Amino acid sequence: MNGQLRKNIVPGLQVNIVLKQDQRSGKLTKGIVKELLTNSPTHPHGIKVRLTDGQVGRVKEILSGPAEA
Repeated sequence: MNGQLRKNIVPGLQVNIVLKQDQRSGKLTKGIVKELLTNSPTHPHGIKVRLTDGQVGRVKEILSGPAEA
């Protein structure tokens, strides 16, 4: 799944994001979504999220469903 649709992204998903400082290189960072920061239903560069470790970036890939508690 791609990260351009807000409806596809929920807290707990494992995703690859691109951080602001990595936009030129395209380096991806893996993490678990803590909260969604983009309010619009879609975004051409990916929905902006905050990961559980506090990093903020745009979702490029959704890797797996929500982690079971």
